Amino acid sequence: MSSSAPSSSSSGGGRRRRGGGDFDGPSSSRRRATNEVWPEPFVEALATQVAIDASRSLGRIHAAAALSNVFQVCSTWRAVSRSELLWHRLTTQIWGRTDRLLDTWRDEYVYWHTTACNFRTHRSLHTVLQFDQSDVDEPDSLMCRCLAISLRHLACGFADGTVRLFDLATRVHVTTFRPHHRDHLGQFSCAVSGIVIADARIVFASIDGDIHIGVIDSTPAAISPTRRVHEGNVMNDGVLVDFAGCDRWWVGLYAGVPGRAFHIWDGNSEELVFVGGSLTDPESVTGWHMLAEPMEQVGRVRVSSRESAVACTSLQLMVLDLRNQEVVLNEEENGVVWIVTSMDVSNETYIVVDGHGVAVVRRVDTMEEVCTFTVTGAAQRGAVGCMNMGYAVMSSGGAIRVWEIEHGQYLYRFRERIGAANAVVANDRYVAASGFDTTLHLWDFGA
Repeated sequence: MSSSAPSSSSSGGGRRRRGGGDFDGPSSSRRRATNEVWPEPFVEALATQVAIDASRSLGRIHAAAALSNVFQVCSTWRAVSRSELLWHRLTTQIWGRTDRLLDTWRDEYVYWHTTACNFRTHRSLHTVLQFDQSDVDEPDSLMCRCLAISLRHLACGFADGTVRLFDLATRVHVTTFRPHHRDHLGQFSCAVSGIVIADARIVFASIDGDIHIGVIDSTPAAISPTRRVHEGNVMNDGVLVDFAGCDRWWVGLYAGVPGRAFHIWDGNSEELVFVGGSLTDPESVTGWHMLAEPMEQVGRVRVSSRESAVACTSLQLMVLDLRNQEVVLNEEENGVVWIVTSMDVSNETYIVVDGHGVAVVRRVDTMEEVCTFTVTGAAQRGAVGCMNMGYAVMSSGGAIRVWEIEHGQYLYRFRERIGAANAVVANDRYVAASGFDTTLHLWDFGA
């Protein structure tokens, strides 16, 4: 494994928050001092710490070079490179992977290292996803309002309430989930407002507050069955403007009724466990208009790996504890206007862009600033964004741009111009985007 040397300064308006030195190879005096045999657990622990230090100070892809230096000390230390326990620890701590997809943990580490390098250097394969549109009667029904992604699937939620599922490996539309329709309070009341892909099930919500579950079968039918697990009540709760979650929790962000901004469900029991909060109270009127008009996003909510939820409107951002739902962990309300569609969470960090086009990446638990950078055109044309563990992806003015989020360095712009995007999503291998022209795009950085 190899890694390029880090830049000495950030470009694209980035500001670096954490310093770190270079990891030089072992000196000759160091080599001469290692004639004695050191215990293998000690060498493994040392190699782990060296790699993690390099990851935190220089960036995750630089851990490979630091490990290479350790393995060059002597043959005994090189033998540690064959330890599955070492590679398991490093894959978990550096790449956040707890499940092995490949034959060995070393292969797993190399795979995610290579994919991250591809992401940094813009080595990807672009595909326009296709699906059968013959059963769609209204043109507005083809508007993709939200996206969700897992390691294997991309889910696209449409204005008519349907969710279409694509297999990422084959780029094929494999099945469609439809809600159980009832009386509508407006043209867009059944539009999908959020999707959660958890293991072999898909959970999706609509603006009228209905929540449905479908099973992702290994050999799905063209239309997969769904069941309604929650029937929305717009008059009591308001409009469900966004919906997100994980295996353990589902979080709905509502607008229209004071004091009922957050609804939190236990994902295992499917039980509603909390209702409260006033985050969206100033947006009540706009929320009601979402039932009948394709309005701008009122608010956005995302769930972190620390069982917390980050939610924002244009005026306020807050972090909620999902285990103790009445506790607000952090709050930011300082007169800054946020671009709601730019906010996203990945693992333990979140990103949001303000009205001046300045993006800030912070740690969810402490609100510590990791980096900042400027998103070109966002102040005039807005931004639709997402992030993964290492990179931020922002669509603004018809162009999609990428920054690394360890130091805020601008990297590149996608070659494909997709026009105005209404949804963008990413994981550590893929980026997907939907345009207002109803086209679905996928970029694969593992290719």
